[in-house]
Amino acid sequence: MPDPTPATAQHLAQPLRGQRIAVTRAEQQLGQARRLFEEAGATVLDLPALVIGPPDSWGPLDDALAELEDFHWLIVSSTNGVEAVEARLQQQGRCLAGRPAGLKIAAVGRKTAARLEALGAPADFVPPDFVADSLIEHFPVSGWGQRLLLPRVQSGGRTLLAEAFGEAGARVVEVPAYESRCPEALPSATAAALAAGTVSAITFSSGKTVRHTAKLLERQFGNTWAERLASLALVSIGPQTSRVCRELLGRVDAEAHPYDLDGLVAACAAVLSP
Repeated sequence: MPDPTPATAQHLAQPLRGQRIAVTRAEQQLGQARRLFEEAGATVLDLPALVIGPPDSWGPLDDALAELEDFHWLIVSSTNGVEAVEARLQQQGRCLAGRPAGLKIAAVGRKTAARLEALGAPADFVPPDFVADSLIEHFPVSGWGQRLLLPRVQSGGRTLLAEAFGEAGARVVEVPAYESRCPEALPSATAAALAAGTVSAITFSSGKTVRHTAKLLERQFGNTWAERLASLALVSIGPQTSRVCRELLGRVDAEAHPYDLDGLVAACAAVLSP
């Protein structure tokens, strides 16, 4: 089999070369996504669709953490949840690495598990697929009689975990650990590229990034905002994000698999390949 030509080799190494990708992430979390897309050859347009901040009150989380030894499992579904729990524990003079001996941790997603590892508190269970449904399906013990702590985003998150474990007989304490709010406006460079029709794709990392992007586009372009999406690909990180894309934007053109940033880059490359 002949060796690939230089042009073909370059395309294989940088499958998004020449593409302009708008990446929706939290303002504080654009760095890793930018690096992965740029390594694949893309020009990255920042589209920060979330501003991560504290919940309206720390009280419910602080109260739950004060009783951490009474829980069997801590279930975290994002690095934001991990960071919030660690920060509040440190306010109490404790940390996740020194958690009670009887407390196990389940983490949804490779990045969430990596953050726990970095804190010296490796997850006891990570589901094979990086979504909440997979955690429920593969959870290593019966929920019956288990007391579970679920720190989560204050608004807009799914209640699937709490509902499913509650139906299985678990005692679930679900508390707001952080909030993800909508920024005021699109970055000027991204708005200009969307107006000029030079964006190849927009990637979405959660249902809330879809909702906030739609709001930002409407603020920028008025009633014709949806027209700005007609010529570009809409790429989702997973099934629930895809559902919100279809609901609000009318379609989704590709979905990541696995459901993480590497999968998102691969999905973009697949849908934009000639």
